[in-house]
Amino acid sequence: MRKRWRFIGLFSALALLLITMTSCGTKTALSDQDVLQTDVKDNTITWGVKADTKLFGLMDIKDSKVKGFEIDLAKAMTKEILGKNGKAVFVPVTSQTRVPLLRNGNIDAIMATMTINPERAKQVDFTKSYFDAGQAILVKKGSPIHSVKDLNKKGAIVLGVTGSNSVQNIGKFAPKAKVLQLSDYAQALTALKSGQGDALTTDNGILYGMSVENPNYVVVGGSFTNEPYGIAVNKGQTKFKNRLNKALTKVEKDGTYNKLLDKWFGHVKGFNYEEMKR
Repeated sequence: MRKRWRFIGLFSALALLLITMTSCGTKTALSDQDVLQTDVKDNTITWGVKADTKLFGLMDIKDSKVKGFEIDLAKAMTKEILGKNGKAVFVPVTSQTRVPLLRNGNIDAIMATMTINPERAKQVDFTKSYFDAGQAILVKKGSPIHSVKDLNKKGAIVLGVTGSNSVQNIGKFAPKAKVLQLSDYAQALTALKSGQGDALTTDNGILYGMSVENPNYVVVGGSFTNEPYGIAVNKGQTKFKNRLNKALTKVEKDGTYNKLLDKWFGHVKGFNYEEMKR
């Protein structure tokens, strides 16, 4: 497990370096181009995805490939847009790096557990939702914390990820709790295990992925927010956004979407994925 976290950390560092190098250059940003036209010409769509989030996008250290629901969905949508020989390229991102990488033109679209909300909609354009998540909390088995309300008691320390809206939500639902922000989910989970926090909060699907690998940790209290995930593209890329929406609708109608839900979430105990089927 430690090797995987070091691997994810390396990707995060490389992503930050890529952002810095691109920002310092004089070349016109790729985000100013017609992304759909360029992707069709190159027969490739470059996706920003999570590489530290089990079930959605997690690096497999055996073959150095990112695997998960979002990866498979991006592949299916790429084939729908570009044809059977279309290529999907995946660039690992974090909650901090995903928007800068998009703006700099290093990636064409973000499919990385990114919740659609008004603040983010000021920075990027979203497709329709492809996954209806909700924020929850993860605790060690036997913890006295059973819901978000318990976080107010005794000034509980809640672990979150910088750049996610989960941290802001805790301020609304548990204003007396103290929040410790980490750079990614791997670090946040490590902090929970080492006793640096009483609970870890983010979207329920992500937390259930953690509990699958760490059975001594459980999701409690149910969801206390609605967190619809959308695919983000740069402002002004209307044709690309519309084409993504069309592809998403197609894979939903032909059954591909539900097959992927079954594949990645059908075995997850306690997670009601059936209500997300389309």
